[in-house]
Amino acid sequence: MTRILYLLSALLFAALPVHAEQLKNIGNLEVHYSSFPSTFLTPEIASTYRIQRSRYSAIVNVTVLDKSQEGNPAVPAALSGQAKNLLGTIKNLTFREVREGEAIYYLAELNHANEESFSFTIDITRNGTNGQIAFKQTFYVD
Repeated sequence: MTRILYLLSALLFAALPVHAEQLKNIGNLEVHYSSFPSTFLTPEIASTYRIQRSRYSAIVNVTVLDKSQEGNPAVPAALSGQAKNLLGTIKNLTFREVREGEAIYYLAELNHANEESFSFTIDITRNGTNGQIAFKQTFYVD
């Protein structure tokens, strides 16, 4: 299963031309984040992680690494966030932690309409270090 997860991560980052990988440094934390259509996941992976594949659903993926430790390992953190569309409608993001071997990442699902644009704000807290990431993404229905 670990191989599938690493393969999925590699494919996702390689398959997204503009939003391939984004990161922000917050103190000793290196926060990697991306968002993508849930249809990028294979049915098997979606089933394993209880994710609904739909043309109208996207995934927000966040990983927090600790730069102060050797090898920059993934570390647990508290995440909360929201997505706001152009009409001002706010959708709260509910992140769930996924652990796969040494990897730790956080996933949130988001329903959307065709060509719906969102401004994301996500708060990250880890051992007294607090910060926020913000990005924009438009989703299209295939």
